[in-house]
Amino acid sequence: MIRKHILSFQFVTLLALIEFSQAQDSVNFPTIGEILKFDDSLDSLLDPSAEIEVLSSGFRWSEGPVWVPESNHSHGGYLLFSDIPNNRVVRWDEGKGARTWLTPSGYTGVDTYGSEPGCNGLLLDALGQLISCEHGDRRLSLLTKGGGKRTLIDNYQGKRLNSPNDVCLGADGKTLYFTDPPYGLPKRWDDPRRELNFCGVYCLSPTGEITLLTTEMTRPNGIAFSPDFKTLYVAQSDPAAAVWKSFPVNEDGTIGKGTIFHDATEAFQKGLPGLPDGLKVDNKGNVWATGPGGVYIFSPSGALLGRISTGEKTANCAWGNDGTVLYLTADTYLCRIQTKAMGAGW
Repeated sequence: MIRKHILSFQFVTLLALIEFSQAQDSVNFPTIGEILKFDDSLDSLLDPSAEIEVLSSGFRWSEGPVWVPESNHSHGGYLLFSDIPNNRVVRWDEGKGARTWLTPSGYTGVDTYGSEPGCNGLLLDALGQLISCEHGDRRLSLLTKGGGKRTLIDNYQGKRLNSPNDVCLGADGKTLYFTDPPYGLPKRWDDPRRELNFCGVYCLSPTGEITLLTTEMTRPNGIAFSPDFKTLYVAQSDPAAAVWKSFPVNEDGTIGKGTIFHDATEAFQKGLPGLPDGLKVDNKGNVWATGPGGVYIFSPSGALLGRISTGEKTANCAWGNDGTVLYLTADTYLCRIQTKAMGAGW
């Protein structure tokens, strides 16, 4: 598996890199929310007294976190995440805080482009290069070591993608699996620029061949594999059907018909903030999925063990540091929580 990749180069020539630090206390972090336990087995994954630390704030909509480890394979490193409405990627360092790292991040046009023009999901490839799901430019891009971006894919059968949302690596560590809802389009599904009549889940081979895996999800969003790569989990951020689905993975990397892993529609309708969004998996196969009210923690069989209740719309999460720290992007906040779990691939 590919996880501990090194992003050892500095990006100095791409578009604009702005050194803008946000004033903050980088030692004594405030906390929010609480841990809700629904099953005693949660105790093996998360201490009931674990705190949700707010590392930084003031973002318009934080998303797509990814941990960038240090080159010596220590537990050091830094976090990158998207601030979508501000069309930027932010870098957060322990002891230094947050600063703009890359702008523009997802839209390079000259005219104003909707309310969510920036990039969304972020991922490191096998070489430690940054892959971005770009809303405004409607593509998957690769930020090269030499500086500059390369488009990986921006269309399906000649029709432009809607707005790629989230991405993960397949079993070979090279094939990209990604979702394509309409959230980055200025008028979303009703936008006249939309060229596809569905919201797809795709895979992109290392040679650039794109395969449409399914159109059965109305608003596919977060995406992640089980540790053995036999199951693909996809979140659906549809208020009328706020679910996570699991798909069996065939030997050729395609997927079978999905089944509902968990339905959070009622939780959303009761007023809990947020919808099924980003998700990650630990090395035991437990699923950590953002949704109404925070981060849901499921067993591999789909039993709801507990929830990290942030009290905010929580968009995404990522493992970091030594693989036991879970970083959360929650509306205007960047948060983290110490777990007892280990992220898959660490």
